[in-house]
Amino acid sequence: MDSLSLALYALPLLAILAAYMRRRRRIDRHHRHAHEESIAAGMTEPASLHPAIDASLCLGCGACVKACPEAPLHDVLGLVNGKAVLVGPSDCIGHGACKTVCPFNAITLVFGTERRGLDIPVLKPTFESNVPGVYVAGELGGMGLIKNALTQGQQALEAISRAGIKRPGALDVLIVGAGPAGLAASLAAKKLGLNYQTIEQDSLGGAVFQYPRGKLVMTAPVELPLVGKVHFRNTSKEELLKFWTQACKGNGLKIRYQERVESVENKGGTFYVRTGTQEYAAATVLLAIGRRGTPRKLGVPGEDLPKVVYRLIDPEQYRGRQVIVVGGGDSALEAAASVAELGDTSVVLSYRGHAFQRAKQRNRQRVAAASASGMLEVMLNSQVREIRQQEVLLQQSGKELRVRNDAVIVSAGGILPNDFLRSIGIEVETKYGTA
Repeated sequence: MDSLSLALYALPLLAILAAYMRRRRRIDRHHRHAHEESIAAGMTEPASLHPAIDASLCLGCGACVKACPEAPLHDVLGLVNGKAVLVGPSDCIGHGACKTVCPFNAITLVFGTERRGLDIPVLKPTFESNVPGVYVAGELGGMGLIKNALTQGQQALEAISRAGIKRPGALDVLIVGAGPAGLAASLAAKKLGLNYQTIEQDSLGGAVFQYPRGKLVMTAPVELPLVGKVHFRNTSKEELLKFWTQACKGNGLKIRYQERVESVENKGGTFYVRTGTQEYAAATVLLAIGRRGTPRKLGVPGEDLPKVVYRLIDPEQYRGRQVIVVGGGDSALEAAASVAELGDTSVVLSYRGHAFQRAKQRNRQRVAAASASGMLEVMLNSQVREIRQQEVLLQQSGKELRVRNDAVIVSAGGILPNDFLRSIGIEVETKYGTA
């Protein structure tokens, strides 16, 4: 082969290689920037199940990056220096698709990190806890993704059915919680012919019900008992709750709302579950509750006034009003921005810290934009001291301030139900980057 022929073959290959390398360098810069932003914002701790990548096994094929269901919206996984990196830990939803598609077995799904542990109940593969007859499914077990919670709720009920535990005069299973896991468990219990009852301290949907109006909820296709294949990808909170409501009514599910569990006692193998209104006897109990538990209160005078709430349901209800939102996490920033963006409200966002280090970049940008436009006043290094009928007393950098006010939204997180679990006898293990 002469030099001319060699050049005719080599030049196109070199051009393709050059284009490929330019693209790889562009991708590397983009993902490196996303990673640096996460570090600068302090958003380095995943909320639940997430991938741990063995760099010695990773060959940088990028399959995990493409498989991530959050990829169209957020940079969760990226390629930096030819290796997969968790560049946006706080946006990881624990889907697990990255592990499935990795051809080199370089990914392990873990809970917690070396710096920040995650409390997880000790469970068997059947979802049974160390207390025989008490099962856990969904978010409480570390699975925050809706699809995973739906799947676990069904699997836990199937395990309970196989165990076949019966007690005279008692329910076969009492399901605590009507979020995704509790809903799927209720459908499975009905399909399997079990004598069951589901109780929920709030409303159908659990954490999904607490999302602001219109917030998009990402889920994925899943098979539900009695319902069949559910084809959801991106849907609104309202659409998802409407579908779940139809599933409950259409299948005659037995769910009682506004019943909060106060105690669980085991007497001779039968569980007696006391709520604020009555007592249930059950052979088994499935805990399908969230991790947030009870909303964290401020502990200040006036917090019991009717104008104080602990979640934003519909921004429209605050139109034309003077609102204070308290907190520095994603829910607080989303609430403040949603109300401020109505355009005819007066909104103050009060946070005791000096920066919103626990909030995602997109929410911080949204608040910054609302603040720059004058729609929102951000008060960092401030704390609520007292809530009154028409005003709120704040302290900021040693100064006492009075802010006129019609409504207060407290988004200060929740108290994990660890004490409740331990009162039942369930062991809680803190995971530091382990499976």
